Amino acid sequence: MSSARRCSLFCVGRLIYGMNVSLDGYIADARGDIDWSDPSEELHQYWNDFERETALAFYGRRLYELMSAYWPTADQDPDVPPLIADFAQIWRDMPKVVFSRTLESVDWNSRLERGDPVEVVRKLKAETDGQLEVAGATLAAPIVRAGLVDEYRLVIGPTAVGGGIPFFPTLPSWISLRLMESRTFPGGAILVRYEAAT
Repeated sequence: MSSARRCSLFCVGRLIYGMNVSLDGYIADARGDIDWSDPSEELHQYWNDFERETALAFYGRRLYELMSAYWPTADQDPDVPPLIADFAQIWRDMPKVVFSRTLESVDWNSRLERGDPVEVVRKLKAETDGQLEVAGATLAAPIVRAGLVDEYRLVIGPTAVGGGIPFFPTLPSWISLRLMESRTFPGGAILVRYEAAT
């Protein structure tokens, strides 16, 4: 499992914002439902491998509470599929920064941060070697607008949900992107990876 590696001289981590999205660009529908994005085994393995290589992940309170309600003990069920057990171990071990003004503590290799997400992410991106992840659309919004995201990974599912929580926030101006990779998964989901054009 990767860990956050501090740089003695100079380095810049690569910040990635990636999620499963509907065909019309939402991470959840108007009721907050994500059941339409249930991944195939191959896609689940892809996300497992992505998280395994993540040196540091940034979470907002709501997504952290959602994840921490299930994943820390998901592999204790002897009937759980190997992919689920693998992700549970990866998630527990992955270094995480959780932004919240209301949580009193966090666990599972996480630390609590009450500062401005843009400034904290900018600082940690400059101090951490390797792949960093921003998880969740609400936390990602100011970070995207600040131009700190180096790469966007969207796994577009074959479902239009008609509204809900969008992957991209309202932007002050266009973001020019360059296609890095596209890939199709069983069930019709399509991965597209774009890097910010400089």
